[in-house]
Amino acid sequence: FAEAMNRYKALSNCNSLNVPTVNMPIWGNISTGIRAQEIKLQRILKLLMSGITAFARSVDSMDLNTEQEDALALLCNTQYEINAFRKSTIKATLNPNLRG
Repeated sequence: FAEAMNRYKALSNCNSLNVPTVNMPIWGNISTGIRAQEIKLQRILKLLMSGITAFARSVDSMDLNTEQEDALALLCNTQYEINAFRKSTIKATLNPNLRG
């Protein structure tokens, strides 16, 4: 998978496809179990980002059919939901003073 992932990196104008990292002060305050889960989710998101990028490059953006639009919207929403899950999981384990 690494070779394919390297071919389909997020475009520079698509920052929302990049996998967000956890701030170091927060990283230092979460349990090793949550860290392990976070690393796994980041790997999944990197694969998903590469898949979304490959799909987007394979279609003509001016001539998407309904199925292509739906597929892209569902994949992007999946990425959003995983990121929301990551945030809520980390936030739930933090000291209330760090939650913001």
